[in-house]
Order: sequence, then structure tokens, then C-alpha cells
Amino acid sequence: MGMNIGGMNRMLRKMQEDMARMQEELRERTVEGSAGGGSVRVRVSGSLEVRAVEIDPAAIDPEDPSLLADLVAAAVNDGLRQAQAMVAEAMGKITGGLRLPGMP
Repeated sequence: MGMNIGGMNRMLRKMQEDMARMQEELRERTVEGSAGGGSVRVRVSGSLEVRAVEIDPAAIDPEDPSLLADLVAAAVNDGLRQAQAMVAEAMGKITGGLRLPGMP
């Protein structure tokens, strides 16, 4: 026997409220991405915003600035992947694995 429309609407409304609450929480949570054995580290929020970049001075080679640029890009990409995984896991707990439009 299926769920009635009123019950489904209540379930969807609660899911939307839970998701909005989780999105607020995820804005504050961060993960760390790194590259070059940790010589470049970035902190990325659950809203996919880079919050901090830390560079070990030893990673700065004036003769090869493109290496540092590559390390920063790799660290940011690592942080973004980790943040997306954190968001997907958190939202999966709310939706029970149900994929909804607009979700990562």
C-alpha cells in the first residue's frame, strides 16, 4: 500500500527543512586538501568556498613559479573533491540515497 499525498508532502517538506539545515551546517564545516606532500594545503567549506591557502616557504622556488601554481591548483582540486564528498555523504543521510535534482 502506497503513501497518501498528504503523507508524501509532509515527508518532502521535512526533507527540505533537513536539507536547508544541513546546507547551513555544511557552510561552516571544512575539509583540507593538499598537494606536494602537504607543502600546499587549502581549507574548503561545504559550500565549496576556499577559506584558506597555506604554502610552506620551502615550496616557493623563484626559478620555477609554475610548479607552485600547479601545487596550488592540485591542492584546491583535492579540497573541492573532498568537500563534494562531504556534502554528498551529509545529504545522503537525509535523502536515504535518493538523488534529487540539484544535488551533487
